[in-house]
Amino acid sequence: MKTTILDILLDNLIEPELNNKIEDFLNSNSQHTIFTPNPEFLVASTKDKHFKQILNQSDLNIPDGFGLKLASRFLYNKKLNRHTGIDTLIKICQLASEKGKSVYFLGSSEGVAKKTAQTLKSKFSNLKIAGAESGGKIDLNASPVLSRVEGCLTCPEQSRRMPHASKTIPSPSTLSNSDNIAKINTAEPDILFVALGQIKQEKWISENLSKIPSVRIAMGVGGSFDYISKKTPRAPKLLRIIGLEWLFRLILQPKRIKRIWNAIVVFSWLIFKEKLTKEKSRPT
Repeated sequence: MKTTILDILLDNLIEPELNNKIEDFLNSNSQHTIFTPNPEFLVASTKDKHFKQILNQSDLNIPDGFGLKLASRFLYNKKLNRHTGIDTLIKICQLASEKGKSVYFLGSSEGVAKKTAQTLKSKFSNLKIAGAESGGKIDLNASPVLSRVEGCLTCPEQSRRMPHASKTIPSPSTLSNSDNIAKINTAEPDILFVALGQIKQEKWISENLSKIPSVRIAMGVGGSFDYISKKTPRAPKLLRIIGLEWLFRLILQPKRIKRIWNAIVVFSWLIFKEKLTKEKSRPT
């Protein structure tokens, strides 16, 4: 079942349905993307048309963010099942260990991907670790072929067909990461977790997945490596349940204030406007 919030399609699945979907991806002969939209994603997508296209072409958009649950209730009076990125990553690793599939960790700061791999290996002893690399700094805006129009990244007129999607979208910049691609191809993982930060990691996957034919699932995981490796403490479970994880993060990392503002204030305003638009469009 799909739910649309701010023009982004979200998969509204209960846990068994999500698990079945992931298993189908692992058993498939084609490539699949899994993204975890949260309120920040949706705010960014209103300004970046290319990012919106990438999200809406994902094979699985798992709602990750308490604000999305509230928005669904406010807009449609409908429950939206939330699954956090970090919990989904762990679930995929569990399934991978059971099915003999290999995983590769790309991103975060130096040493964090390796620590994440070690932590998950200790949790799932049969998990096959194909590789773990920080990947270095990847700048999506470095290419001169990119220009900015109305605040959005736009790409060359030439478009391409994504191997795992049925629609055509503009191609983002060509990244200077041939070494990363070569390392991943040498390892031939079944699953690739990419932790380059939101928006950047989704664009990286969109651009590079077709170059890594062994991968059945590519997932953008944001800061999950930091939490799993214990580099950054995760909010207590109670705060996560009641939707105050953002407050815990803000206390630990005050520099996140702009992100918190977008996720709470800007997102809420956009949802309110969408509600007004829906009310006006209803037949009297």
